[in-house]
Amino acid sequence: MKAIVIGGGIGGLCAALALRRAGIRAEVYEAVKAIKPVGAAISIWPNGVKCLNALGLQAPLRQIGGPMHSMAYVEGFSGQILTAFSLDPLVQQVGERPYPVARAALQQMLLKAWGDDAVQFGKRVTHIATADEQVTAFFDDGSEARGDVLVAADGTHSVLRPWVLGEQRERRYAGYVNWNGLVAIDESLAPATCWTTFVGDGKRVSLMPVAENRFYFFFDVPLPKGLAEDRSTVRADLSRYFAGWAPPVQALIARLDPDTTNRIEIHDIDPFPTLVKGRVALLGDAAHSTTPDIGQGGCAAMEDAIILAQSLQTHASDVEGALLHYQRQRADRVAELVLKARKRCDVTHGLEPDVTRAWYQELEHETGERIISGMRETILGGPLG
Repeated sequence: MKAIVIGGGIGGLCAALALRRAGIRAEVYEAVKAIKPVGAAISIWPNGVKCLNALGLQAPLRQIGGPMHSMAYVEGFSGQILTAFSLDPLVQQVGERPYPVARAALQQMLLKAWGDDAVQFGKRVTHIATADEQVTAFFDDGSEARGDVLVAADGTHSVLRPWVLGEQRERRYAGYVNWNGLVAIDESLAPATCWTTFVGDGKRVSLMPVAENRFYFFFDVPLPKGLAEDRSTVRADLSRYFAGWAPPVQALIARLDPDTTNRIEIHDIDPFPTLVKGRVALLGDAAHSTTPDIGQGGCAAMEDAIILAQSLQTHASDVEGALLHYQRQRADRVAELVLKARKRCDVTHGLEPDVTRAWYQELEHETGERIISGMRETILGGPLG
């Protein structure tokens, strides 16, 4: 069996690696000539870690993963700690540790595992066709690729999603803007092994440790779409939005590098139950574009990869049946993750201010047990437990 994988990002490379381990030949085609990861870092929660372990990446992941051993919420203006707790109970309950990683490091790890020269870059798909139990992908350079199955891992702006669904699905603006980047760890900003989040007024500022003695930071602000803001105005914009916030927040704004700080308007897509059509399967953001509010976007793509490969391996004589099995295994799970992230997004970012204020008050009495319970439920819902 031969698989054509469209997309060389996290989902596409994980799919290719999983297929190869299942004895299925795969070819990876990526639209851009060089992959530049979107966003500075990503949190890989234990369900995603287990998937990467299953792909033989346990050791390299630990080399690029940050030492995140605890969590804390801090009142944004006063700097008063609302709650702080160890993540060790979560690790004990789910059997793995979370690893925040720089996206560039994760991408390089996956490329190295697959083979840097094995990805065919500069191959932007325009359309596909099926005939005689084969799928053909056509690229804008006039070339084409043919296989027994096609994996559409071409991202949130997927060209192939409308072909599978029979309609275009519009992205939904989640109501907030996210700035993110990397900065050297300094304990005057936050403890070096703690995921620290400052909250207030429906906004948040977060610092999460990644490898090489760096914090991944992000700022969230509820804002209208389409404001005339870019890297040239980053520091002035954040200083305005976070005026009066605690000294560590001001120090972070002063210390960040505008040239490497990303500004992203956050979107998701309403969940849909159809993930496959014939011999074509959607995977990753093409199948379930979500907000980052529960940190499960990348993890869900890793789960997709594992289940897709298992389905094709165990139903090798019936490709279309295998893909329907993949759909049955994934559709409800990914819909749940998208909607759970949307619900958390609305609470965190003040869609209903009274609800957000009540959450802040709850944090003052939080021992960590309730938050860890919610994380555990999400993690154990994955295919590897």
